[in-house]
Parts: sequence; structure tokens; C-alpha cells
Amino acid sequence: MKILGIETSCDETSASVVEDGRLILSNIIASQTDLFQRFGGVVPEVASRRHVELIIPTIKQALEEANCSLSDIDAVAVINRPGLIPALVVGAAAAKALAWAAEIPIVAVHHLEAHIYANFLEWKGKNSIQYPEMFPALCLIVSGGHSEIVLMRGHCDYEIIARTRDDAAGEAFDKCARAMGLGYPGGPIISNLAEKGNPDAVKFPRAKMEGTLDFSFSGLKTAVIRYIKENTGTSAEDIAASLEQAIVDVLVKNTLKAAEDYGVKHVMLAGGVAANRKLQNQMREEAAKSGISVSSPPTILCTDNAAMAAAAGYQRLLRGEIAGYDLDAEASEPLAHRITTKQP
Repeated sequence: MKILGIETSCDETSASVVEDGRLILSNIIASQTDLFQRFGGVVPEVASRRHVELIIPTIKQALEEANCSLSDIDAVAVINRPGLIPALVVGAAAAKALAWAAEIPIVAVHHLEAHIYANFLEWKGKNSIQYPEMFPALCLIVSGGHSEIVLMRGHCDYEIIARTRDDAAGEAFDKCARAMGLGYPGGPIISNLAEKGNPDAVKFPRAKMEGTLDFSFSGLKTAVIRYIKENTGTSAEDIAASLEQAIVDVLVKNTLKAAEDYGVKHVMLAGGVAANRKLQNQMREEAAKSGISVSSPPTILCTDNAAMAAAAGYQRLLRGEIAGYDLDAEASEPLAHRITTKQP
């Protein structure tokens, strides 16, 4: 079964063809990062106009690379929530038009669920990744807008057991990078600088939310900004390394405590911050001490892409969860689906 995935939730226009929910036949990503570097962040209206320009050529390229035509596609899976409404609308409109033209189902996909399913994907012919589907499992979803620990008892069966109370991990990276004058997006820049710095140079705080495994990074962000203003002699490399270590320590500690509490032996990483090498390495090292395995997608699948939408959409399609032509974009919705079951 071939699923055409579409992703336009933020500033990546992406289309992908995935077979049987696992094998990537194509995954085209047109990024707008260069466009928004001058602004230090994404401008929703500008992003949506760029999506309009790119969506059809991107879909055509994805079909061509997969050696498919629209008649070979069994369903269209589109991320319609959460995200930037002007951007999401473009992807949803394209999905509905294609589904109507080809008389195939539309599947609505939650953005966070899609990130989780990046762990189940395999590349065609190269860089093949084989992850055991161990349930129950935990997934740490970390990105510019999210820091959540999700308990996954089976396919499409989720319970959020921890979330951020304020800034997400990726948001903290971006805001601190901006304060340091490093540019956008901040996460990769901080990570590269950190490799040359001393993670023990500055003792930044690690927030602990009593009685929960929730995250809080706003205090850390404030501490970094204050430190920068008051300590001009510390190198950017040392500040970056100390900041990164503070974020990673909390992410790893809370996730592995959750694994212990729920008797989980497999942890997945997902989202843009999951590409952070320090996070991957420390999570694996600490998890191994308790016999817990850890998986993370390759970097290209950590960031927003349509292959993850197709993988998640495949699982929803197997359950008969099909959206109608009234499918709309939603700015925010918890990771608990509200799918209509109207056949196109």
C-alpha cells in the first residue's frame, strides 16, 4: 500500500511516498530556513505564501522519484494539526484536491504522532534502519514547540505522561542563541559550538517540577540571558556547551525515570531536537545501564518531513479512520485524535 504524505505545518513544504507505512520511496523537503534567517523566526503569512508556490512542484517531484503516478497511490495522509494555520491550510487543501481527483481516501495526521512514526521508517536501498516495535514504549518528543514524554502501548495508543510547563527545549535553544547573537535556527548552531566548549564551565539551573516529570526551560533561558549580560569574558563555546548540557540532563533524567515508573524497555526520540548528538549519546549511555534500548531517526527524519506523515497515516488508515472533504486545519489539539469517518 502506497501512501502520499503531505507536510506544511511550519516552514517546510514536503511530500513523500511511503510503502506499507515503513519503506520510503521518496521524501522531498523544500525548506524555508534561509528565507526566515533575516527575521530570526518563521512569519506564518510569508510561510503560507511560499507553501502555495512549492506544494505542487514538491508533490510532483515526490511522485516522480518514487516512480509513481497518482493512480498508484492508495491514500493521501496530511498533517492538519497542530501548527501554523495559514501553513496547514495549504497542505490540507492540496490533500483534499488530490484525494477528490484520484478518488482515494484522505487521512488526517497529528503532527506529534507523525514525529513518533519517524522511528518506524526505513530508507530504500541505503541507510536502512530497523527498529524493533517494542510495546509498551516511551517517546520523548522534543522540538521548537514541544517537550513531551508519551507512553505508547501500541500503534496509535498514546498517553502523555509529561509535558513542558512553559518553553519547549527547542524554543530555549532558539531564544538563547538569539540572545547570544548566533542566528536562526539556534539548536544546530548551539550544538556545533558546544562540541568545542566545556559543559561544566557554567552551572546553569536544572528545573524540577515537584510531583511530576514535566519540563520547564523558561528559568534556564532567563539564567542564560542574565549570565550573558553579566559575564562578557566567557566564551560562546563554553556557554553553548553548558546550556546544552543543562537541557540534555533534564530530558534524559525525566525520560528514564518515566521508563522506570512504567516498566518500559524501549525509548524513542522524536522531533527536531532529537537530532542533537549530545542528547542521543547521553540517552543511550544512561539507558544502557538499566537495559533500556534507544532509537532515534536520522537527522533528516527528525525535522519536519512528509514521510513521517505517511507512516502515521498508514496506521490510521488500517483502522478505517478516514477524513472527509470538510477536513480543516487546527492550530492546536492534544495527541488524542478526533477523526471523522466520512468516505470521500
